[in-house]
Amino acid sequence: MDIDAQTQFCGVIGNPVGHSLSPAIHNAAFRALGLNFVYLAWQVEAIGDAIKGLRALGNFRGASVTIPHKVAAMQFLDHVEPTAKRIGAINTIVAEKGKLTGHNTDATGALRALREGGIELTGRHIVVLGSGGAARAIAFALAEESGAEQLTLLGIEELERTRLAEDIRPTTAVTVEDSYLDEAALRRVLPDAHVLIHCTPVGMSPKADMTCVPASLLHAGLAVMDIVYNPRETQLLKDAKRAGCKTIPGLEMFLNQAVTQFELWTNQTAPVAVMRAVLESHFQ
Repeated sequence: MDIDAQTQFCGVIGNPVGHSLSPAIHNAAFRALGLNFVYLAWQVEAIGDAIKGLRALGNFRGASVTIPHKVAAMQFLDHVEPTAKRIGAINTIVAEKGKLTGHNTDATGALRALREGGIELTGRHIVVLGSGGAARAIAFALAEESGAEQLTLLGIEELERTRLAEDIRPTTAVTVEDSYLDEAALRRVLPDAHVLIHCTPVGMSPKADMTCVPASLLHAGLAVMDIVYNPRETQLLKDAKRAGCKTIPGLEMFLNQAVTQFELWTNQTAPVAVMRAVLESHFQ
């Protein structure tokens, strides 16, 4: 498909974005369906200025929003979809007739990845590491839809973490606790935990040898999902496999949330097999 004056464009807004595979999978999906769309990558520091600029461009159709802008971007939009508003973070912008609406596809993407991976959530103790935009989405989804018994939030940023816990508690019957993310807290909570979900950038390429969970604290009764998808097998997932844990790579959540984004922008059923094949090809 040639790019012309009618080409609609989408892109990923973040800092950094050099590692992102979003352009590869979305452009492949556009081509597969013969759509006159293109998807770009934008490294952005001033999120408000970036959204103002995109708003002024007539062919702008939408964006993925990633670290560190998932919370800050909300204030610059015309509307925020109710689930995303409750979560307090977006990862998707849809432009329609000059109005920008924020959505959050992280929550559904994570739950689908866990369930498709055969991870039992009902009645379980789930530990979430991190308290940023993706962690907020996943924690809300777990609290409201998983049937978990206990949710433990461990994060570095105290105000961010305590606010997340306070925002979730009124919406759920799940027991919610929060604590500073350090080895002492991990040592306290992981022995009795059933599911661990890592939602920080630690271990993301190029610092792929890093992890915030000592390997000695992982045990075979723990299922581990890392939402970092590049590299496909993070240090945390390598350690988890060696410990006998069931593991879910971040690629699964990434694919699921991207499929929903594609469908919001194009109003077409996403070519999931094409998108998965592109992702798989980057890790061979």
